[in-house]
Amino acid sequence: MISKEKLLEMYATMIRIREFENEAIELAKMNLTRAAIHTYNGEEAIATGICQHLTREDYISSNHRGHGHCIAKGADLRRMYAELMARENGFCKGKGGSMHIADMSVGMLGANGIVGAGIPIATGAAFALKYTNTANIVVSFFGDGASNQGTFHESINMAAIYGLPILFVCENNQYGISMHVSQSTSAVNIADRAAAYNIEGHILDGNDVVEIYTKMEAIISGVRANSKPVLVEMKTYRMSGHYFGDSENYRTKEEVSQWQKRCPVLRARETLIREYGMKPQVLDDIWKQEKKRVLAASEAAKYDPSPSPLDIASDVYDPTFKQIQWQPFVG
Repeated sequence: MISKEKLLEMYATMIRIREFENEAIELAKMNLTRAAIHTYNGEEAIATGICQHLTREDYISSNHRGHGHCIAKGADLRRMYAELMARENGFCKGKGGSMHIADMSVGMLGANGIVGAGIPIATGAAFALKYTNTANIVVSFFGDGASNQGTFHESINMAAIYGLPILFVCENNQYGISMHVSQSTSAVNIADRAAAYNIEGHILDGNDVVEIYTKMEAIISGVRANSKPVLVEMKTYRMSGHYFGDSENYRTKEEVSQWQKRCPVLRARETLIREYGMKPQVLDDIWKQEKKRVLAASEAAKYDPSPSPLDIASDVYDPTFKQIQWQPFVG
């Protein structure tokens, strides 16, 4: 059974993600953000439960809906807000925006606005780990829409052939923009596609942080020990629109309401009260503390300077790049 302390830690992390994005929407309303905002609302349990099993030296790749992945991996909130508001202190010096946050200090290879583009990046990182005999793993987060891209199939095939230490995590939130997964994907379960590449495939409840944390412990340990890829499908739902401003006219209010009852944050709260005897007031106080923490980071980032126009051409190429002498790889 998961400890009360661990569940409380994950409860706080999910609230941090939720409140970060609530504030991001408020910033967008004030026209302080410089790009579209895609929230992770309703999917917080996935990144939270998985990243609990990762070290700082493990890597993750993300997609356009990447705030939760960044926060769960330990990225600084103020620098994230600075990036959203195109400030110089942002992770990418204000040049990347919401969909392109990267933080190599915590192993965050980067979010990506191109559907499926993070998957081969993660696979390349896993190849490098195996090539250099480094005992770490990579987790690639992507959506159901990306599972129909060539990058998905090519990357899993390569990872299976070479035996790479990578976990492919499909966050099936039911919609690719406005198209339901049943209209875009022939397979009922995306995880069933693992059989085509002779690797393990698992299906988990993406709204249950306890199940994710518990079951992912063995799965991630297996990837570490065996250096073999695994595909995991998380059945979940984005409770907000595809982006801030989405009309959401492609789904019913009744459908959204039904999924809201399965909110991962509220489910964790109910578990803490029912099975661990936690007082509602204590959990309310945790929520208030996390909201205060988030708002403080946002307020601080508002005063960070904007990038200088003279810096527009920097960071295009790595000035320290040197010719690398490659050696043949034996899988």
